[in-house]
Amino acid sequence: MARAHFSKSFTQQLPIPDDAIEAAIAVMRSGRLHRYNTAPGEDSETMELEREFAVWQGQPYCLAVASGGQAMAIAMRAAGVVPGDLVLTNGFTLAPVPGAIAAVGGKSVLVEITPDLVIDLDDLALKAKTTGARYLLLSHMRGHLCDMDRLMQIAATHNLTIIEDCAHTMGARWNGKLSGSFGLAGCFSTQTYKHMNSGEGGLLTSDNPEFMARATILSGSYMLYPRHGAGPAEDVYTDIRLDTPNCSARMDNLRAAILRPQLRKIEQSIADWNARHDMVADMLSASNRIHLATRPAAEVYVGSSIQFCLPEITQAQALAFVSGLAAVGVEVKWFGASQPVGFTSAHQSWRYVAAQDLPQTDKILSGLFDMRLPLTFTLEDCALLADHILDAVAALPETGEAT
Repeated sequence: MARAHFSKSFTQQLPIPDDAIEAAIAVMRSGRLHRYNTAPGEDSETMELEREFAVWQGQPYCLAVASGGQAMAIAMRAAGVVPGDLVLTNGFTLAPVPGAIAAVGGKSVLVEITPDLVIDLDDLALKAKTTGARYLLLSHMRGHLCDMDRLMQIAATHNLTIIEDCAHTMGARWNGKLSGSFGLAGCFSTQTYKHMNSGEGGLLTSDNPEFMARATILSGSYMLYPRHGAGPAEDVYTDIRLDTPNCSARMDNLRAAILRPQLRKIEQSIADWNARHDMVADMLSASNRIHLATRPAAEVYVGSSIQFCLPEITQAQALAFVSGLAAVGVEVKWFGASQPVGFTSAHQSWRYVAAQDLPQTDKILSGLFDMRLPLTFTLEDCALLADHILDAVAALPETGEAT
């Protein structure tokens, strides 16, 4: 049957809430945009955001920074990564993750993924043992959590320091525990396409005071570290303040003002994303040609995007599939392309990372498609998107047919 052309933008986010706009206007009227430019006795918007996010995340310390990528790079430096150190990370992630490793001089050791799009824990254990790497930058890519209980057992066995990339899992949980709370640090992004929108921005959380003191100085606090809303006690900084370089990666008060009202609404946003995700997933599951990642009972996810695999698709078919959907207004990304497109890339195009053999990951990515589900889409929109995808899948040749 002929279906309506999908006409909405996949990059259009909800407007910034009115209370956030009012808070931003108040900051602009004050002229005090820099996080440390405060009147006597005044707590800045950035301080308040750090306090509020630390409470929400259930961690004692939070640092607001300029981006999620800076959160990761600062976390690795504060954790002790030095140039030449090996850092394990997912073979399937986005470029800022290996980019952050490269930024601190580390060398990425890529770990295979499973058909459920999470890090392969058997391969992780093997590579931790054989390489001697002592750091894991764990990417919860596209909102999928691995078995975090088993991962932490592997970390303990191999003395791995865990830093979590939670750009896609703000509010996700494993057995009731929030992502970002398992390892030494959790790194979050507030870039436009993430779960809170300040255009660009990042948050770093931890329960380790010495780590957070190093991170705070690295972020560019000068000697103004007492002006942090969720930082360690001043005596923790005694030597750290003199031994740690300033890398100037601060968040400003304008972005913090925009984020605080969004944080108060995030639980409703998560519920709204999951309603959209689950509708599309339920509809796509009707096709026996589509593989969807299994979501374990222990996982509470945030479904701001959806991924699906067509395991037997050829390269020519995948290109035709993407372009055919684009013709009816449906924007899907394919991770099997030979060249990076927009935000989407695979490990072969990260030429700042040593080439590595990942046959299992490559096979999965060759049939992996990804679609954003912004909250500007209604449930009816999501049903139409799923119908278009099902139509496009049904039109693909069966396995063994000529293309």
